[in-house]
Amino acid sequence: MQSVGSNSLNRREMLRLGAAGAGGLLLSSAASSQTLVPSILSQPMAPVEPVTRVAAAPVTPLGVDPTLFQKARAALDSHRIAPRDSIGIVDFTLASRDPRFHLVDLAGGTVESFRVAHGRGSDPDHSGFVERFSNQPGSEATSNGTYTTGEYYHGKYGLSMKVDGLDWSNSNAAARAIVIHNAWYAEPEMIDIHGKLGRSEGCFALSRADQWKVMSKLAGGRMIFAEKLIA
Repeated sequence: MQSVGSNSLNRREMLRLGAAGAGGLLLSSAASSQTLVPSILSQPMAPVEPVTRVAAAPVTPLGVDPTLFQKARAALDSHRIAPRDSIGIVDFTLASRDPRFHLVDLAGGTVESFRVAHGRGSDPDHSGFVERFSNQPGSEATSNGTYTTGEYYHGKYGLSMKVDGLDWSNSNAAARAIVIHNAWYAEPEMIDIHGKLGRSEGCFALSRADQWKVMSKLAGGRMIFAEKLIA
């Protein structure tokens, strides 16, 4: 039988050995951690994939010819026109009796269409269809191509809006005083009487009511794309 003193001694010895063992374990863990951290940091980092935003494919708005819409979108991009919420697309493939000036909301995909006159030099027989385009001063013809809207001014037809031609085919628009204005020969009753609108001198002539809508939506350097598709 062990004595009480002997038991006390054994317990002190066990506590001493246990403390020493725990200290060794802590020192061993710390050393392992110090060895592991540099090892992790020295590993090459995996490359981070960049986040890309893919724009949705443009959907042709109802009422606009798909080919013409694609041409207008290409013109908007190639000329780097900043305002991109609304554009005008004029389809001179159609007759003047048809709503062919399309006001397109690119954000919402909605379209409003209006009748617009063309130049008498583009329709010498007054058939109601554009037969040719011209950029020449004095031609009184419509010019095809990309335009941007300019400033408002008061002229022969009241409040009107200047436009600038951006392509070789309409570069003389400002010099020829090609503008957006209203005209008596572009009012709806002309369709009832003649089956077509009258002719301008190359300007975008609309009815008074339609002119306000078009100018208010396209003011501030927005694009107008005018073209005739060839079959």
